[in-house]
Amino acid sequence: MRRLVFGLIVLLAVLHQDYWWWDSIDPLLLGFIPIGLAYHAGVSVAAAVLWAMAIKYCWPDHLEDDMEPEGTA
Repeated sequence: MRRLVFGLIVLLAVLHQDYWWWDSIDPLLLGFIPIGLAYHAGVSVAAAVLWAMAIKYCWPDHLEDDMEPEGTA
């Protein structure tokens, strides 16, 4: 799963480079949002989901095991 998350990070970094809608205003999404802005909003949502996946599947478990409970010091 860790390799998948890292691969998706690389893919998202490549897809973030928006050359195809860079200078385009048309078409408008929902009648008022330029397509490039909607694309980058989608990339932002995908980045948030990918970050959550990275925390869930790639966070080292041993860091949590080494912590002492509060009040025992």
